[in-house]
Amino acid sequence: MRILPSGDAALLVEPPDPRALYAALAASPPPGVADVVPAARTLTLLLDPSADPAAVAAAVRAARPVPTDGGAGAVEVPVVYDGADLGEVAALTGLTPAGVIAAHTGAPWRVAFTGFAPGFGYLEGGDPRLDVPRRAVPRVRVPAGAVGLAGRYSGVYPVESPGGWRLIGRTEAVLWDLDRDPPALLRPGISVRFAEREP
Repeated sequence: MRILPSGDAALLVEPPDPRALYAALAASPPPGVADVVPAARTLTLLLDPSADPAAVAAAVRAARPVPTDGGAGAVEVPVVYDGADLGEVAALTGLTPAGVIAAHTGAPWRVAFTGFAPGFGYLEGGDPRLDVPRRAVPRVRVPAGAVGLAGRYSGVYPVESPGGWRLIGRTEAVLWDLDRDPPALLRPGISVRFAEREP
């Protein structure tokens, strides 16, 4: 595991299993750690001004990773599967559109990390047949609630924004709400099930 300084108030951690280490550090952050931010292959530890980076690094090395097989809660996201790229995803995967829907709804997903926009969760662990490349040319506008696939991830756009994911459906679920505690519906570690809904 590599631990590198990141600016003057953070450490960048490159662990063998970022999910398992995140679960451990989020449950019991070392003294001096203000926040733990997961990404695809790293964790960023934001430090208090009084933190000793060497002591934090030692605590991280001594942490016991936690298996990421549940315990962080579950969310069901209803989806109308009428996305602009549904047929293209079917062609790329060798499935029918109905087969894509069955694959997307038939396996649980888990929020690996968040980013891109407030409330956007990168979901992993679904059916491996749905591993499709991003679009060659991103869209200028993707509507809020669009459900997409990119690589091994699925995700739901919380707000209208540009995006290059392949869109397979849409949901009315609110991903980011400042009046909710916490504001993000999808947080690292949460299990997600997609459920097909009629238009």
